[in-house]
Amino acid sequence: MKSLSDLWFAARRAARDLARDRNGLAATEFAVIVPMMLVMFFGTVEFSSAVAVDRKVTLIARTLSDLTSQALSSVDDPYLQNVFTASIAIVAPYDATQTTAQITEIYVDSNKVAKVQWSKGATISTAATQATLGTSTHNAGDVITIPPELQVAKTYLILSEVSYTYKPTIGYVMKSSVTLSDIAYTRPRQNTCVLYNGKPAGCPTTS
Repeated sequence: MKSLSDLWFAARRAARDLARDRNGLAATEFAVIVPMMLVMFFGTVEFSSAVAVDRKVTLIARTLSDLTSQALSSVDDPYLQNVFTASIAIVAPYDATQTTAQITEIYVDSNKVAKVQWSKGATISTAATQATLGTSTHNAGDVITIPPELQVAKTYLILSEVSYTYKPTIGYVMKSSVTLSDIAYTRPRQNTCVLYNGKPAGCPTTS
């Protein structure tokens, strides 16, 4: 029969052997760490792509308003279609069909009320090489809220509004789509206003 001291030494030996036994430890660590590393990796990829697209949305908004403001006097549908088409090159290599945009001319009257003169929208179809013109959410005569610093009486503004539905490629961290948007204002550069199909005639600034 073993003595108490023999049992004590046997227990110590068993504990020491157990502490030295590392069989399966690497596999356990791998199983714990890999999910965390995957979340970090895919999260970085998805959020980095979202930030890149958000930057492109800003560039599109600035480009649309800038190109429209540079028109010599008047624009028409073919001109605006070409302006909107620039979005395809800017947003590459991301899916251009998720882009919607609209261009609006605003007149700030003598009471500093901003009203829509004309507005045009556009979308991009699958595999399209040009934008498709459509309706805008703004109608002529609508009152629009603009920043106080742009409320200069009897002046015109070109407003561009762009939105992009970002859909994560993997969806491991970001589970749903995110709408990214931006706007840009510019003043007409070649004339007092930019006419659309010859309207408003003469760029009135009396009211």
